[in-house]
Amino acid sequence: MLRAVFALGVVAVLQHAALADSAATSGPSGTEQPPLLTTGQASGKLVAPTPPPPSSCATPGDVYKNYACLDAYLGEDFLTRLYNYYRLEWGQAGPPEDPNAPPSRIEGWPRPAATTPPMPYTEWPMGAVTPIGVTRPNSVDSPFMAAIANTSVGKWMYDNHIQFYGWINGGFNLSTNSQQPGGNSPIGYAYTPNTAQLDQAVIYLERLPDTVQTENFDWGFRLSFLYGENYRYTNSYGLGSYQFNGHNYIYGWDVPMEYTDLYWPKPFNAAIDGLEVRIGRYISIPDIEAQLAPNNITYTHSLTYTWDNYTNNGIVTSLQINPSLLVQLGLSDGTETPIWNCCRSLPNLFGPNPLYPGQNYRRDPGNQPSGTVCVRVSWDDGWDNFYPCANALNNGRWGYNNLQWLGYTYYHRFNDQWHIDFENYYEYENGVPNLRNPAAVAIFQGGGTPFSPQNVQFNAPNLAYCPDINSLSCHVHSIGAVLYVNFTPNPLDNITFRPEIYADPEGWRTGTGGRTRYYEMALSWQHWMSPQIEFRPEISYWHSSGTPAFNGYSTGGVVANKRDTGLFAADMIFHF
Repeated sequence: MLRAVFALGVVAVLQHAALADSAATSGPSGTEQPPLLTTGQASGKLVAPTPPPPSSCATPGDVYKNYACLDAYLGEDFLTRLYNYYRLEWGQAGPPEDPNAPPSRIEGWPRPAATTPPMPYTEWPMGAVTPIGVTRPNSVDSPFMAAIANTSVGKWMYDNHIQFYGWINGGFNLSTNSQQPGGNSPIGYAYTPNTAQLDQAVIYLERLPDTVQTENFDWGFRLSFLYGENYRYTNSYGLGSYQFNGHNYIYGWDVPMEYTDLYWPKPFNAAIDGLEVRIGRYISIPDIEAQLAPNNITYTHSLTYTWDNYTNNGIVTSLQINPSLLVQLGLSDGTETPIWNCCRSLPNLFGPNPLYPGQNYRRDPGNQPSGTVCVRVSWDDGWDNFYPCANALNNGRWGYNNLQWLGYTYYHRFNDQWHIDFENYYEYENGVPNLRNPAAVAIFQGGGTPFSPQNVQFNAPNLAYCPDINSLSCHVHSIGAVLYVNFTPNPLDNITFRPEIYADPEGWRTGTGGRTRYYEMALSWQHWMSPQIEFRPEISYWHSSGTPAFNGYSTGGVVANKRDTGLFAADMIFHF
């Protein structure tokens, strides 16, 4: 709450300052620099102090007219520079452009997909790779980095292409559901109705490899830390999971991305444009949506994404064969499971049984070598993009979140105002115990499976409503299809319509009775006060056919009793 009050106070002060300077402020109407991963030119030089010119540099308008004014305008001490940087960008669609910045794209590369603001991306979303051909070091537009640019630490970080930045994201929802907590579930990221929450406070320490230059090997890394309600969606079983699986805390922490990037331009011959290798924990691919708030279009998430996989641990190689074709091959240890689960086992408390016949069973049977294959094809000079993937495939054994993912994303830009994002997938798993079979339920309740209550107290993987009551377990699947229709009337605003169909016929993903199909429609407005502050109000309607799915709390034993939910939700993202 204190963070929210502080953020709102800063907004009010900035707004007052912006009004005072509005007559003198002018700047570009758009930019290609997003607040996280930029493909633009200007922000790569923002933290490089420049001697002030003899003319006046007193207002934001002076800086946007003459980039050499930047350092003189910001001032000397940290707090003054931090405040002035927020004040500088207020009402602007991007930072001032450095005329001496190097090119932000390889010549002849496909044109950008969008601008940031108002979209969360400038390149069509992709996974487990820093976009090749369009990434420069020091390219994050960060008020914190600008504030320390004149210090010895800031200069060292700039020279070594290291940046520290983050954001605070909080929001609220008003719902037709009343059960607290959890009554909005299976809706994600706002699962408790009629409440305000800290969604996520996130910090990054990172180095971006230079993928625009074509001469030298380069490298990068990202270390991340997340705290907030959203930790429950990136939970990895065995990595701080005592919070989610042991206590079901409302708020918790996670480290969703900890990886190293290795980049070789022209790795084999002049015909190949680049090779990047990512090693560590990374966000699952491909997906339109993202766990990290600034990377997501809307505040809430579709069911298609909420019940998808979130993170993998392993190695992904991304080969940019030419500007329009990217091929990815990866090897991971499954989904949402750290590497050390491969060697851990638990005693079979029920005793050998038809589901798990040994005296012991693996702590997470889903932790096993798993393959990933993706191909990304773009055409029409980058305004069309097709990205099919098979992610984290193995034998599909029932695991903590051992999702076998087959699907694709497709993007199309019609013009400067309209574009669409579409995702469709099929997920499956094998050997999921049958909730309709009394013997299977007895084995589960008696400790005869790795995810029985004796082993996982809260939020264990769901069992399934198998079609055949006589089967102890069965093959299960889910199908998701979601469309984003985006209209961008100006550089600081975007309006999104999101229809969705999600099928969970065995109740395996959402935990409701079998043969459940969901329909959802959402209308969202993303409004940016500056590249550092974004508001995202939205209204949505959700319907489950068949079994009631809403206004329950499965962890607390409260049975859902509603098939329909209306939801108003809004959040703010405050970058630093």
